[in-house]
Amino acid sequence: METRVAVISIIVSNNENVPKLNDILHEVAPYIIGRMGIPYRERGISIISVALDAPQDLTSSVSGRIGRLPGIHTKTTYSDIITKH
Repeated sequence: METRVAVISIIVSNNENVPKLNDILHEVAPYIIGRMGIPYRERGISIISVALDAPQDLTSSVSGRIGRLPGIHTKTTYSDIITKH
């Protein structure tokens, strides 16, 4: 299995879907390196960064699932380092 380090950037503008977001992230918890969340109260949004070391197709799938939640937007950035396990 090959894994790749990636960061999923998430902007949440609809808090009612946060439980679904957390459920998705819980499914990939073994691959999560770290997570940082910043509430931006003045704008009514939350900014979340999730660092993963996972197979690229899994990272892409998770990012897509999160991005399809209403009021939640994602972008994913991949490192060029691929590790074989």
